[in-house]
Amino acid sequence: MAVSDSPGELLITYSLGSCIAVLVFDPLASVGGMLHYMLPESSLDPEKAKKNPCMFADTGITQLFKNSYVKGARKEHMVVKTVGGAQILDPKGVFNIGKRNYLAMRKIFWKNNVAIAAEHVGGEINRTVRLEMDSGRVIVKVGAGAEIEI
Repeated sequence: MAVSDSPGELLITYSLGSCIAVLVFDPLASVGGMLHYMLPESSLDPEKAKKNPCMFADTGITQLFKNSYVKGARKEHMVVKTVGGAQILDPKGVFNIGKRNYLAMRKIFWKNNVAIAAEHVGGEINRTVRLEMDSGRVIVKVGAGAEIEI
């Protein structure tokens, strides 16, 4: 997880498979952040959750928003975008980590009245995503293909 209020800075995470990136940006405060979480619920491994809460949707999303507020962001101004949640290395859907990650995030957002402005999720391909702090633009590179703005 990273949160910034520095214009010109880029927040980037690489090779999202079943993981999810949550990106937030408050254009009025010029504060943005990115969380790359791996698993839906911290109860899956409470010991790991204590050491790295950003590894899990339920603890990481909370931390992303709190750290953004500390830098001056306000929930009512935040633009939220999400990327990832693919089904990688699980062709038969035995574990469904990507779907479980996505559903955990949606449940948290629903409970906290957070709307998603744009998303690029699902499928069977990895993604790299960056948040441009000077503009709030979110650029997704899909696999080895082209970059798109969401």
